[in-house]
Formats: sequence, C-alpha cells, structure tokens
Amino acid sequence: MGESFYEQLRIDSRFLKTDQRLDTELLDKLILQLNRIYPQILSDKEATRFRDLDVPTCIRVAELLSHLQEKGEEACREFYHALHLHVEDVYFSLPTRLRLRESGDRVSGPIPNPKDRYVLNDRGPVFFISCFSAAVGAALLYYYGESKEVSGSSSALGLAALGLSRKVRDVLIWYTEDGK
Repeated sequence: MGESFYEQLRIDSRFLKTDQRLDTELLDKLILQLNRIYPQILSDKEATRFRDLDVPTCIRVAELLSHLQEKGEEACREFYHALHLHVEDVYFSLPTRLRLRESGDRVSGPIPNPKDRYVLNDRGPVFFISCFSAAVGAALLYYYGESKEVSGSSSALGLAALGLSRKVRDVLIWYTEDGK
C-alpha cells in the first residue's frame, strides 16, 4: 500500500460522490464518528454544516471529502477507518481497495493456506485415534479399577508403567500396590 490515505481519498472521491449506498443516514454516522471521536478533524460547527438535510447528500459528501483533504493525511485515514466501521460494503468496493485486492499487494505478507491455518499437528488421524484410545483406556482403567469385578486392571496399570517417565511410573506402581 504505497499510496498515502490522502492520495487514496483523492482517487476514491469520484466513486464516493456517485455511490448510492452512501445515503443520508450512513453519511450522518460517518460525520458523527469523525466529530465525536476526532473533534480536531471535524468540529461541531463543521459537523452541523455537513449534516444539514436541506443540502442534497451528494453535495454534502463532496464537501466533506474536500474538507477532509484540506485537513490532511490523518483526517483522510480516520475517514477510511470510519467508513470501514460503518459502511463496510462501500469500503471494500472502493477503487483503491479493489486494486489492492486484485494486485495481491498484501501488507501482512503471503496469503496463508486455509488448511494450514487449522492444523494443530501434522501427525495425522491415526496418531489422534491412538492418543484418544490411550486416554479412554486409562480413564476406563481408573474408573473400573476400584471395583472387584474387573480383574487384572492393576496388572495392566503395572504393565502400562513400563514405557512412561519415572514420576508417572511411580504413581502407577503405587496405585497397583495400593489396590492389593
């Protein structure tokens, strides 16, 4: 995005002046956003002038855009911010936004693959099923290990302790010895 917001607003002005989606209500939202949040950009007197319903909307938009261009770069940037907040469909159909989208010039870098975005690990479904089965098996052994009906659960826990770390192995062996 090599162009300044001032230049972008100069390019987008013709589109914004003729776009019918930017009606009176939306223009009032933009003016109020600029007036309330950034009174240094749009004073109360200027806001009431741009919100005058006796003046046609297309003329008010043209006057607002020329006023913002006179105010400078920060005013243009805040106008784009307000436009993005309140009138997103108009914002994304601006000529500068369309050109940016078509050119592929991204500020954030390369476009990520949607599959890569949600990958938690790359080991596959078999790994997930084996881990899930081990967790379910341990839960079942723990749950039914207390009852006398299931025999051999303590020996199974003792065998499961063979491949684990020292602390886990000590806990499992303690559990199997405690049950006897």
